[in-house]
Amino acid sequence: MMQKLIAKADVLIEALPYIQTFHNAVVLVKFGGSAMEVPEVTRSVLKDIVFMASAGMKPIVVHGGGKAINAELARQEIPTKFVNGLRYTCDRTIRVVDDVLHNTVNAELVRILAEYGAEPAPVSGKNVLRGQRITTKDKETGEELDIGHVGKVVNVDTPQIQWLLERGRIPVIAPLACDMDGRVYNVNADMAACVIAAEMKVRKLVFLSDVPGVLRDPQDESSLITTIQIGDIPHMAEEGVISGGMIPKLNSAADAIRAGVGKVHMIDGRLRHSLLLEIFTDHGIGTQIVP
Repeated sequence: MMQKLIAKADVLIEALPYIQTFHNAVVLVKFGGSAMEVPEVTRSVLKDIVFMASAGMKPIVVHGGGKAINAELARQEIPTKFVNGLRYTCDRTIRVVDDVLHNTVNAELVRILAEYGAEPAPVSGKNVLRGQRITTKDKETGEELDIGHVGKVVNVDTPQIQWLLERGRIPVIAPLACDMDGRVYNVNADMAACVIAAEMKVRKLVFLSDVPGVLRDPQDESSLITTIQIGDIPHMAEEGVISGGMIPKLNSAADAIRAGVGKVHMIDGRLRHSLLLEIFTDHGIGTQIVP
Protein backbone atom coordinates (compact mmCIF):
# COMPACT_ATOMS: atom_id res chain seq x y z
CA MET A 1 0.00 0.00 0.00
CA MET A 2 2.78 2.42 0.95
CA GLN A 3 4.64 1.67 -2.30
CA LYS A 4 1.53 2.57 -4.32
CA LEU A 5 1.23 5.87 -2.46
CA ILE A 6 4.92 6.62 -3.05
CA ALA A 7 4.47 5.80 -6.75
CA LYS A 8 1.63 8.31 -6.95
CA ALA A 9 3.81 10.92 -5.28
CA ASP A 10 6.59 10.18 -7.79
CA VAL A 11 4.16 10.90 -10.64
CA LEU A 12 3.32 14.27 -9.12
CA ILE A 13 7.00 15.10 -8.67
CA GLU A 14 7.67 14.22 -12.33
CA ALA A 15 4.94 16.67 -13.31
CA LEU A 16 6.30 19.48 -11.11
CA PRO A 17 8.80 21.03 -13.58
CA TYR A 18 6.13 21.00 -16.30
CA ILE A 19 3.59 22.63 -14.01
CA GLN A 20 6.17 25.31 -13.24
CA THR A 21 7.16 25.74 -16.89
CA PHE A 22 3.61 26.03 -18.18
CA HIS A 23 2.14 28.13 -15.38
CA ASN A 24 0.01 30.84 -17.04
CA ALA A 25 0.79 29.38 -20.49
CA VAL A 26 -2.04 29.45 -23.03
CA VAL A 27 -2.68 26.04 -24.60
CA LEU A 28 -5.23 25.49 -27.36
CA VAL A 29 -6.84 22.04 -27.56
CA LYS A 30 -8.65 21.09 -30.77
CA PHE A 31 -11.00 18.20 -29.95
CA GLY A 32 -12.64 16.28 -32.78
CA GLY A 33 -12.93 13.05 -34.72
CA SER A 34 -14.83 9.97 -33.65
CA ALA A 35 -13.09 10.16 -30.24
CA MET A 36 -15.46 13.01 -29.39
CA GLU A 37 -18.45 10.77 -30.06
CA VAL A 38 -17.61 8.40 -27.16
CA PRO A 39 -19.01 9.83 -23.89
CA GLU A 40 -16.31 8.22 -21.72
CA VAL A 41 -13.54 9.65 -23.91
CA THR A 42 -15.12 13.10 -23.96
CA ARG A 43 -15.37 13.13 -20.17
CA SER A 44 -11.77 11.93 -19.76
CA VAL A 45 -10.42 14.63 -22.10
CA LEU A 46 -12.45 17.38 -20.43
CA LYS A 47 -11.31 16.25 -16.98
CA ASP A 48 -7.70 16.53 -18.22
CA ILE A 49 -8.44 20.07 -19.41
CA VAL A 50 -9.86 20.95 -16.00
CA PHE A 51 -6.68 19.57 -14.42
CA MET A 52 -4.61 21.79 -16.72
CA ALA A 53 -6.60 24.85 -15.66
CA SER A 54 -6.30 23.89 -11.99
CA ALA A 55 -2.52 23.50 -12.42
CA GLY A 56 -2.26 27.11 -13.61
CA MET A 57 -2.47 26.73 -17.38
CA LYS A 58 -4.92 28.66 -19.56
CA PRO A 59 -6.64 26.22 -21.91
CA ILE A 60 -8.77 27.16 -24.92
CA VAL A 61 -10.99 24.51 -26.53
CA VAL A 62 -11.96 24.50 -30.22
CA HIS A 63 -14.28 21.63 -31.13
CA GLY A 64 -15.58 19.88 -34.20
CA GLY A 65 -18.95 18.21 -34.57
CA GLY A 66 -19.12 16.48 -37.94
CA LYS A 67 -20.89 13.31 -36.82
CA ALA A 68 -23.55 15.17 -34.86
CA ILE A 69 -24.11 17.42 -37.88
CA ASN A 70 -24.41 14.39 -40.20
CA ALA A 71 -26.95 12.81 -37.88
CA GLU A 72 -29.14 15.91 -37.81
CA LEU A 73 -28.89 16.40 -41.58
CA ALA A 74 -30.01 12.78 -42.04
CA ARG A 75 -32.90 13.30 -39.61
CA GLN A 76 -34.06 16.33 -41.63
CA GLU A 77 -33.43 14.45 -44.91
CA ILE A 78 -30.89 17.01 -46.13
CA PRO A 79 -28.31 15.38 -48.44
CA THR A 80 -24.70 15.38 -47.24
CA LYS A 81 -22.18 16.16 -49.95
CA PHE A 82 -18.41 16.68 -49.77
CA VAL A 83 -16.30 18.39 -52.45
CA ASN A 84 -12.53 17.88 -52.15
CA GLY A 85 -13.02 17.05 -48.49
CA LEU A 86 -15.11 20.16 -47.78
CA ARG A 87 -18.78 19.91 -46.77
CA TYR A 88 -21.02 21.51 -49.40
CA THR A 89 -23.01 23.92 -47.26
CA CYS A 90 -26.32 25.12 -48.71
CA ASP A 91 -28.74 27.47 -46.93
CA ARG A 92 -30.45 24.62 -45.07
CA THR A 93 -27.16 22.96 -44.16
CA ILE A 94 -25.61 26.10 -42.64
CA ARG A 95 -28.65 26.47 -40.39
CA VAL A 96 -28.20 22.88 -39.17
CA VAL A 97 -24.43 23.34 -38.69
CA ASP A 98 -25.06 26.53 -36.70
CA ASP A 99 -27.70 24.91 -34.49
CA VAL A 100 -25.82 21.65 -33.81
CA LEU A 101 -22.43 23.23 -33.12
CA HIS A 102 -23.89 25.74 -30.66
CA ASN A 103 -26.87 24.07 -29.04
CA THR A 104 -25.72 20.44 -29.01
CA VAL A 105 -21.93 20.03 -29.15
CA ASN A 106 -20.76 23.27 -27.52
CA ALA A 107 -23.49 23.20 -24.88
CA GLU A 108 -22.59 19.64 -23.84
CA LEU A 109 -18.86 20.35 -23.56
CA VAL A 110 -19.57 23.44 -21.47
CA ARG A 111 -21.95 21.49 -19.23
CA ILE A 112 -19.41 18.75 -18.51
CA LEU A 113 -16.58 21.20 -17.83
CA ALA A 114 -18.80 23.01 -15.33
CA GLU A 115 -19.74 19.68 -13.76
CA TYR A 116 -16.03 19.09 -13.06
CA GLY A 117 -15.71 22.43 -11.31
CA ALA A 118 -14.26 24.55 -14.12
CA GLU A 119 -15.59 27.90 -15.34
CA PRO A 120 -16.17 27.37 -19.06
CA ALA A 121 -17.35 30.12 -21.37
CA PRO A 122 -19.35 29.16 -24.48
CA VAL A 123 -17.98 31.21 -27.38
CA SER A 124 -19.54 31.44 -30.82
CA GLY A 125 -17.05 31.73 -33.62
CA LYS A 126 -19.59 34.07 -35.20
CA ASN A 127 -18.60 36.60 -32.52
CA VAL A 128 -14.81 36.17 -32.51
CA LEU A 129 -13.87 34.84 -35.96
CA ARG A 130 -14.02 36.97 -39.10
CA GLY A 131 -14.52 34.79 -42.16
CA GLN A 132 -14.13 34.96 -45.92
CA ARG A 133 -15.92 32.77 -48.42
CA ILE A 134 -13.81 30.19 -50.24
CA THR A 135 -14.24 27.94 -53.28
CA THR A 136 -12.39 24.86 -54.46
CA LYS A 137 -11.23 23.57 -57.84
CA ASP A 138 -12.03 20.48 -59.84
CA LYS A 139 -8.95 18.26 -59.62
CA GLU A 140 -9.14 17.29 -63.29
CA THR A 141 -10.32 20.42 -65.09
CA GLY A 142 -9.21 23.13 -62.66
CA GLU A 143 -12.72 24.59 -62.85
CA GLU A 144 -13.72 26.66 -59.82
CA LEU A 145 -16.42 24.93 -57.79
CA ASP A 146 -18.93 26.63 -55.52
CA ILE A 147 -19.29 24.95 -52.12
CA GLY A 148 -21.86 27.26 -50.59
CA HIS A 149 -21.46 28.82 -47.16
CA VAL A 150 -17.90 27.61 -46.57
CA GLY A 151 -15.18 29.98 -45.47
CA LYS A 152 -11.79 30.45 -43.90
CA VAL A 153 -10.80 32.47 -40.85
CA VAL A 154 -9.01 35.70 -41.75
CA ASN A 155 -9.10 37.50 -38.39
CA VAL A 156 -9.56 36.65 -34.70
CA ASP A 157 -10.91 38.89 -31.94
CA THR A 158 -8.04 38.00 -29.61
CA PRO A 159 -8.87 40.64 -26.95
CA GLN A 160 -12.24 39.01 -26.32
CA ILE A 161 -10.66 35.56 -25.87
CA GLN A 162 -7.86 37.00 -23.72
CA TRP A 163 -10.44 38.78 -21.55
CA LEU A 164 -12.00 35.42 -20.71
CA LEU A 165 -8.64 33.78 -20.00
CA GLU A 166 -7.62 36.55 -17.63
CA ARG A 167 -10.76 35.86 -15.60
CA GLY A 168 -10.04 32.16 -15.22
CA ARG A 169 -12.57 31.06 -17.81
CA ILE A 170 -12.06 28.27 -20.35
CA PRO A 171 -13.25 29.51 -23.78
CA VAL A 172 -15.05 26.73 -25.69
CA ILE A 173 -15.23 27.90 -29.30
CA ALA A 174 -17.72 26.70 -31.93
CA PRO A 175 -16.01 26.89 -35.37
CA LEU A 176 -18.20 29.21 -37.39
CA ALA A 177 -17.24 32.62 -38.76
CA CYS A 178 -18.99 35.74 -40.04
CA ASP A 179 -17.93 38.19 -42.72
CA MET A 180 -18.28 41.96 -42.53
CA ASP A 181 -21.86 41.72 -43.82
CA GLY A 182 -22.92 39.17 -41.20
CA ARG A 183 -22.95 36.15 -43.52
CA VAL A 184 -22.20 32.94 -41.60
CA TYR A 185 -19.63 30.45 -42.86
CA ASN A 186 -18.88 26.86 -41.99
CA VAL A 187 -15.11 26.68 -41.37
CA ASN A 188 -12.80 23.70 -40.99
CA ALA A 189 -12.25 23.31 -37.23
CA ASP A 190 -8.60 22.26 -37.63
CA MET A 191 -7.81 25.29 -39.74
CA ALA A 192 -9.73 27.58 -37.37
CA ALA A 193 -7.75 26.19 -34.43
CA CYS A 194 -4.47 26.92 -36.24
CA VAL A 195 -5.44 30.52 -37.01
CA ILE A 196 -6.68 31.14 -33.44
CA ALA A 197 -3.47 29.59 -32.04
CA ALA A 198 -1.34 31.75 -34.33
CA GLU A 199 -3.21 34.96 -33.47
CA MET A 200 -3.09 34.17 -29.74
CA LYS A 201 0.55 32.98 -29.99
CA VAL A 202 -0.26 30.06 -27.72
CA ARG A 203 2.48 28.02 -26.07
CA LYS A 204 1.08 24.74 -27.39
CA LEU A 205 -1.52 23.71 -29.94
CA VAL A 206 -2.81 20.16 -29.37
CA PHE A 207 -4.92 18.22 -31.87
CA LEU A 208 -6.89 15.45 -30.17
CA SER A 209 -8.45 12.99 -32.62
CA ASP A 210 -8.92 9.27 -33.18
CA VAL A 211 -5.44 8.49 -34.54
CA PRO A 212 -2.13 8.16 -32.62
CA GLY A 213 -0.48 10.94 -34.62
CA VAL A 214 1.19 11.09 -38.04
CA LEU A 215 1.84 7.55 -39.34
CA ARG A 216 4.22 6.53 -42.14
CA ASP A 217 1.79 3.69 -42.85
CA PRO A 218 -1.84 4.60 -42.03
CA GLN A 219 -2.56 0.91 -41.42
CA ASP A 220 0.31 0.45 -38.94
CA GLU A 221 0.15 2.37 -35.67
CA SER A 222 3.73 1.30 -34.86
CA SER A 223 4.90 3.51 -37.77
CA LEU A 224 4.23 6.65 -35.71
CA ILE A 225 6.48 9.61 -36.54
CA THR A 226 7.27 11.19 -33.18
CA THR A 227 8.82 14.47 -34.36
CA ILE A 228 8.41 16.49 -37.56
CA GLN A 229 10.30 19.70 -38.33
CA ILE A 230 8.25 22.19 -40.33
CA GLY A 231 10.92 22.31 -43.04
CA ASP A 232 10.41 18.60 -43.70
CA ILE A 233 6.67 18.84 -44.40
CA PRO A 234 6.91 19.67 -48.17
CA HIS A 235 9.31 16.74 -48.74
CA MET A 236 7.05 14.38 -46.78
CA ALA A 237 4.13 15.42 -48.98
CA GLU A 238 6.15 14.91 -52.18
CA GLU A 239 7.26 11.45 -51.03
CA GLY A 240 3.72 10.47 -50.08
CA VAL A 241 4.57 10.02 -46.38
CA ILE A 242 1.68 12.37 -45.68
CA SER A 243 -1.35 12.73 -47.93
CA GLY A 244 -4.99 13.77 -48.08
CA GLY A 245 -6.31 15.94 -45.27
CA MET A 246 -3.09 15.59 -43.28
CA ILE A 247 -1.23 17.88 -45.72
CA PRO A 248 -3.32 21.05 -45.14
CA LYS A 249 -3.42 20.28 -41.40
CA LEU A 250 0.39 20.06 -41.17
CA ASN A 251 0.83 23.11 -43.42
CA SER A 252 -1.49 25.09 -41.17
CA ALA A 253 0.40 23.83 -38.12
CA ALA A 254 3.64 25.02 -39.73
CA ASP A 255 2.11 28.44 -40.41
CA ALA A 256 1.02 28.64 -36.77
CA ILE A 257 4.54 27.86 -35.57
CA ARG A 258 6.01 30.51 -37.89
CA ALA A 259 3.50 32.97 -36.43
CA GLY A 260 4.70 32.31 -32.88
CA VAL A 261 3.06 29.12 -31.61
CA GLY A 262 5.62 27.24 -29.50
CA LYS A 263 4.86 23.67 -30.55
CA VAL A 264 2.08 21.61 -32.16
CA HIS A 265 1.08 18.14 -30.94
CA MET A 266 -1.11 15.51 -32.63
CA ILE A 267 -2.25 12.83 -30.21
CA ASP A 268 -4.87 10.13 -29.79
CA GLY A 269 -7.75 11.41 -27.66
CA ARG A 270 -8.99 7.85 -27.17
CA LEU A 271 -5.97 7.03 -25.01
CA ARG A 272 -6.80 7.71 -21.38
CA HIS A 273 -5.17 10.92 -20.14
CA SER A 274 -3.27 11.35 -23.42
CA LEU A 275 -3.38 15.12 -23.00
CA LEU A 276 -1.70 14.99 -19.58
CA LEU A 277 0.80 12.38 -20.73
CA GLU A 278 1.86 14.65 -23.58
CA ILE A 279 2.27 17.78 -21.46
CA PHE A 280 3.21 16.66 -17.95
CA THR A 281 5.55 13.66 -18.41
CA ASP A 282 9.12 13.09 -19.57
CA HIS A 283 7.96 10.72 -22.32
CA GLY A 284 5.25 12.33 -24.46
CA ILE A 285 3.07 10.50 -26.94
CA GLY A 286 1.86 11.18 -30.47
CA THR A 287 3.57 13.44 -33.00
CA GLN A 288 5.10 16.82 -32.22
CA ILE A 289 5.65 19.45 -34.91
CA VAL A 290 8.57 21.76 -34.12
CA PRO A 291 10.33 24.70 -35.83
